[in-house]
Amino acid sequence: MSNRTNRARRVLAAGIAALLLAACGDKAGDASAATSQANPGADAPTVYFDWFEYTGRDAAFEAEVPEGSFRNPVLSGFYSDPSVTAANGKFYLVSSTFTFFPGIPVMESEDLVHWKQVGNAIHRPGQLDFDGLGVSRGVFAPAIEFHDGTFYVVNTSVDAGGNFIVTATDPAGPWSDPIWLPTIGGIDPSLFFDDDGKAYILNNDEPEVPVRYDGHRAIWLQEIDIAAGKPFGPRKVLIDGGIKPEENPIWIEGPHIYKVDGWYYLSDAEGGTGPQHSQVILRSRDIWGPYEVYDQNPILTQRDLDPNRPLPITNAGHADMVQGPDGTWWATFLASRNYDVRHYNTGRETFLLPVTWKDGWPVILPRNEAIPYVLPGPSFMKKPADQAPMTGNFTWRDEFDTVELGKGWMTPRVPKTQWFDGTARPGWLAIKPLAERLDTKVNPAFYARRQQHLVFEASSAMELPAAGVAAGLAAFQGDTHWYFLGVRRTGDNGAEVFLEKKAGGEVEVVASQPASEVELLTLHIKGNEGRYGFGFDAGQGVKWLVEDADGTVLSTDVAGGFVGATLGPYARDERAP
Repeated sequence: MSNRTNRARRVLAAGIAALLLAACGDKAGDASAATSQANPGADAPTVYFDWFEYTGRDAAFEAEVPEGSFRNPVLSGFYSDPSVTAANGKFYLVSSTFTFFPGIPVMESEDLVHWKQVGNAIHRPGQLDFDGLGVSRGVFAPAIEFHDGTFYVVNTSVDAGGNFIVTATDPAGPWSDPIWLPTIGGIDPSLFFDDDGKAYILNNDEPEVPVRYDGHRAIWLQEIDIAAGKPFGPRKVLIDGGIKPEENPIWIEGPHIYKVDGWYYLSDAEGGTGPQHSQVILRSRDIWGPYEVYDQNPILTQRDLDPNRPLPITNAGHADMVQGPDGTWWATFLASRNYDVRHYNTGRETFLLPVTWKDGWPVILPRNEAIPYVLPGPSFMKKPADQAPMTGNFTWRDEFDTVELGKGWMTPRVPKTQWFDGTARPGWLAIKPLAERLDTKVNPAFYARRQQHLVFEASSAMELPAAGVAAGLAAFQGDTHWYFLGVRRTGDNGAEVFLEKKAGGEVEVVASQPASEVELLTLHIKGNEGRYGFGFDAGQGVKWLVEDADGTVLSTDVAGGFVGATLGPYARDERAP
């Protein structure tokens, strides 16, 4: 038995059941039917996890935060492509989750600094389906707006439906089913509501003229009937290629329009989401243009800095701006914290900087200046400097004893059956193993949280699984790059702990050790930039299978795509079909 108190055991099981059934199907019967059809091994013995704990200790987060200041990134771990809006005296932010479910977390803040997750815009299996897709496809770059009592998230489901809008009157949800936009191609749509009542949709797409080079794109504008969810009227290219078309700029994307003092400001990302990433700004007196290019562009980039500088922040761009209650402007944007110049396991994170207006132009950061880790906060910042567990160094623990399984947990692709449960044994996470390995392109029984630090430890206590089941902790960058620290039965009163690795090729077993029969086995993963350790504790201290495993295979630069590493419990049915 766990040593937690009786209070922790008295869980409102009905509340959890309702939540989980809502996440995996509207009716218990539907979930049962899906189980029998989609998972022939649905009778696999359940695995029980008692708790999960995560600790981060990054050098970049060791500096003190003076009173009135805050720490960057404001959302550590892969919260990429952030979009922000103000509504009802608060701020709301969404970010990309690609093929993870639930998708598009909706974050709430009173001051742009301290964020909490209140919901997800994609929270029902019927909204989208990512089966067959690589982990970095799916929902790209959502944009959020609030207008006349309704929240709008417009987004692209890449290779799985195209562009769509979902709506809600409460940011916590429920959110609507997708309203598809079949006439809007490309990616990165956003909405703009003008003060004359008209609404517009912007997006990245191929240009009117023949594509001249790889990465040649344009930003398009069209009016939209927001009530009907239908664009109408002429479409027009606002910018073709980028701010210097003669230089063949690549990947103009992530467009947003703001209206300030009679000017329409068009802000876009350029250069791709790697080290050349940047943000540029244009303006016009007419929403349809022509748009004048700011002669001091880009208004945000880190591409000109020494790549060997200490504690580098790179890849900065894809910004969105919002005005605070004191009239100041602020920008959220993505960037990455690298090690060994090019590697970053934590993905593209959300940063915050003030916007300075110069001669009628918004500037996020002057050229050749490094993004600060600590800086003065907004005048309306309402809380102390502690921003945990969204950033900074902290220890976070989930006892699996609340009335809902905590926000921030995800799983690759959309579950077709209810394999995770908080009611089977209150106070425990129960996982029904599936046959799918972590390299599947459907949904494995992997319950994931973001890796938020370059230096971290993660651990979880679990009961030994029954025969025919392997279970433990995974460190997962995508279906082609991962580690699995697992345990399985080897016979009467015997078990082994093993480490599997996939680094683009075949799965290999890196190491294994026998483990004695114990009531609870604790598994450990630790990381220090590009080196990872994997071990277990059967009551006699931690034994490390490997302490110097190659962690660069969990780097976005090695694995490709756009996500960061995730960690969490995983269970696999290994019985013969």
